[in-house]
Amino acid sequence: MQERVTVENQPLAGRREWIGLCVLSTACLIYSMDLSVLFLAMPAIVADLDPSASELLWINDIYGFMVAGFLVTMGTLGDRIGRRRVLLIGAFAFGLASALAAYSSTAQQLIIARALLGIAGATIAPSTLSLVVNLFQNEAERNRAIGIWGTAFALGGLVGPLIGGVLLQYFHWGSVFLINIPVMLALLIAAPFLLPEYKNEGGEKLDLLSVALSLGSVLPIIYGFKHMAADGFAPRQLLAIAAGVLVGVLFVRRQKSLAHPLIDLRLFRIPAFTASLIVNLAGVFFVFGVFLFQNLFLQLVLDLSPLEAALWSVPSALVFTIMSFQAHRFTNRLGPIKTVLLGLLVNAVAVSVMAAAAYAESLVGVLGASMLIGFGFVPVILTTTGLIVGTAPPEQAGSASAISETSAEFGGALGVAILGSLGTLVYRMTMDGVDLSGLNAAQQLAVSTTLAGAVETAKAMGETAPAWLEVARSGFSLGFAACCALASVTLLGLAALAQKIYSSAHLDEDAAISH
Repeated sequence: MQERVTVENQPLAGRREWIGLCVLSTACLIYSMDLSVLFLAMPAIVADLDPSASELLWINDIYGFMVAGFLVTMGTLGDRIGRRRVLLIGAFAFGLASALAAYSSTAQQLIIARALLGIAGATIAPSTLSLVVNLFQNEAERNRAIGIWGTAFALGGLVGPLIGGVLLQYFHWGSVFLINIPVMLALLIAAPFLLPEYKNEGGEKLDLLSVALSLGSVLPIIYGFKHMAADGFAPRQLLAIAAGVLVGVLFVRRQKSLAHPLIDLRLFRIPAFTASLIVNLAGVFFVFGVFLFQNLFLQLVLDLSPLEAALWSVPSALVFTIMSFQAHRFTNRLGPIKTVLLGLLVNAVAVSVMAAAAYAESLVGVLGASMLIGFGFVPVILTTTGLIVGTAPPEQAGSASAISETSAEFGGALGVAILGSLGTLVYRMTMDGVDLSGLNAAQQLAVSTTLAGAVETAKAMGETAPAWLEVARSGFSLGFAACCALASVTLLGLAALAQKIYSSAHLDEDAAISH
C-alpha cells in the first residue's frame, strides 16, 4: 500500500479507509432498507397474519421508532465501549432479530421482532457516520465519504421495495427479512480487519435516566397520533401526546444539568446546524411518507403485482442513485445554501405533481413525480448532512453525527406514521356512508378501515370489482393526494424559514463544505 500523504496538514485516506467506508455503507444500506422493505409486503402480511388496523401501523412503524428512540443512546454507548464493538454487537443482534421476524406466525410476534430489529439497528446506525468522520481526516475526502454514506442510506429506502417485490413474487413474505442475515454475517467477518476501534477514554457512565426519558418522550407521542388515526379521536390519545411532551421537557432539563449528556444541547445554538437539521428531518419525513403511499398505490389502486410495482419503481431508483453520485457538483457550483433552497423548491413542485397524479390515478404521473423528487431530495439530504457535521465544533463531531442520524431515522418513521395516519383518516371519511350491507360485520370493518382490507375482502368474495371497492380506491387516492398537497405547502414554508436562518447565520460556505 502506498504511504499516506497530507494536504494542508490533513492526511489523505488509504485503501483500508475506503474499503472500510464500503463496509460502513453496506451496514447503513441494510438498516435503512428495513424502513421500507415492508412497503410491498404489507398486502401479503395482511392476508397471512390478519392484523388489526392498529397492528398494521405498528408493524410498519415500530422499527423506525425504536431506532429513533435508541439511536443517541447507542451512539453514546459506542463512545464509552468502542464504536466498532457496538457495530459488531448490533450486526449479530440484527441477524437474530431478522430470523425471528421472518418466521413470525402472528402479528404480535412480528411487531416484537420488528422492535428488536429497531434496537439492533440503533446500535449499527450511529457507528456508521461517526466512524466515517473518524476514518477521513481530510475535509474534502470526508465530504465525499459522507456523500457515499448518504447514497447508501437513500438507496436503502429505494432498494428495499425493489428487493421485496422480487422476493415476494417467488417466496414467502418472511424472505424480505432473511436477506439481512448473510449481509450481517459478512459484516461480522470483515469489520474487525478493516475498521479500527474508536472510543473516548475515561468517558462517563451512560445516564440511564436520560435513556428512559428519551424513550418516554418519543413513544407516547407516536402512540397518540397512530391510534387517533386507526381508532378515531379519543381523550386518551391526547393524554398520551401530552405525557410525551411533558417527559420531553424533563429530558431537556436533565440534559442541561449533566456534564456528559446524551444530547449536547449547545449544538442547537448554532443557527446553521439547527436549520440543516430541520430541513434534513422534514425532507426524510415527506419522502418516506410519500413513497409508502406510492408503493401501496401501485399494488392496491392500480392492481399491480409486487414484482410489477417494483419494476415500475426502477426509473426513480436510478434517478436517486445517479443524483447521489452527482450531488456534489451542484453544491460545488451553487454553494450548500443555494443547493438546499433550490432542492426544497424542486421537491415542492414534485409533490404537487404527485398530488395531481394520485388524484387522477395516473401511473405515468406518479412515476414521473417520483423521479422529479429524486432531483430535489438527494442534494438536499447530502448537503444538510455535511452542514450538520461541518458546522459543529470538531470535538463535537460524534455528537453531531448521532443527532443527524436520529433526525433522519425519526423523520422517516414519523413520516410513515403521521402521513399514513392522515391518509387513513381521509380513507375512513370517504368510506363513511358507503353501502356495505352485503357484508358481515367483520368484512364491513375491514373494508371501512384500510384499502388493503377492502382488496382482500373483495378477493375472498370472488367478485369482480364490487362498487364499494372503486370507492375505497378513490378514497385511498384522495388521501394520497391530500398528503402530497400538505407536503408541497410545508416544503415551501420550510424553504423560506431555512433561507432566513441561513442568512442570519452568516455561514462561511467554503469552511462548511470543501469545494
